[in-house]
Amino acid sequence: MGFVSILWQEYILFKRKFWSITIGSMIAPVLYLIAFGWGLGGGMRINGKDYINFVIPGIIALSTMTVSFNTIGNSINISRIYDKTFEQFMVAPINMFVYAAGKIFAGTLRGMYSGLLILFLTLIFKIGMQISAYFILLMILNCLVFSAMGFTAGIIINSHADMAKFSNFVITPMAFLCGTFFPLEKMPESLKVFILLLPLTHTTLGLRSNSEDLVTLAVHPLILFSNFLVFFLIGVRYCKKAE
Repeated sequence: MGFVSILWQEYILFKRKFWSITIGSMIAPVLYLIAFGWGLGGGMRINGKDYINFVIPGIIALSTMTVSFNTIGNSINISRIYDKTFEQFMVAPINMFVYAAGKIFAGTLRGMYSGLLILFLTLIFKIGMQISAYFILLMILNCLVFSAMGFTAGIIINSHADMAKFSNFVITPMAFLCGTFFPLEKMPESLKVFILLLPLTHTTLGLRSNSEDLVTLAVHPLILFSNFLVFFLIGVRYCKKAE
């Protein structure tokens, strides 16, 4: 019941701010499409296909990451430090495990909403995209990973300024280094090893994958799910400490 209540609360907030959330979620992807897809990438081809078809999976990975992280990370951090509404959940008859799961799932839904908006934009601009169940699975796992990361950061970090620093040092570098706008083959080997450890890399690689090998296809979801479990368990642990 507590899980459903948390989701209902997030739904009410989403409903009240529907247009601002929707427009805000579309601005950055549209700018990326214009600047990188049609601007810098106009006439460019990568791996035998137009650059616009290459960059869209990267934009989806990037957008679902930032929306999932920011939605939950900033919300939790502000509710703990400024609004003090986090204390209401602590005294309510809700298990902290359920609270964490509810918040993270709510962030995942917001991230998926932003990703689906981008896919809707590809239909409007008549950009051919091959969407499969595997594609959707990776989108969901990416949202889960960064929603859990946002929850954990929001619980551990003790100021909004430090949350902004965390985003600058962790989220922003991933946004540009994890193969979102260019192939990883162009990166130096020493840096590539580090980049392959980052979860967003496996989202971008998986979304673009044309492989039919089951082992290759299983690698990216397994790594993403492992990252999700780590962040989720750390977040629950610190949430129980706060309780």
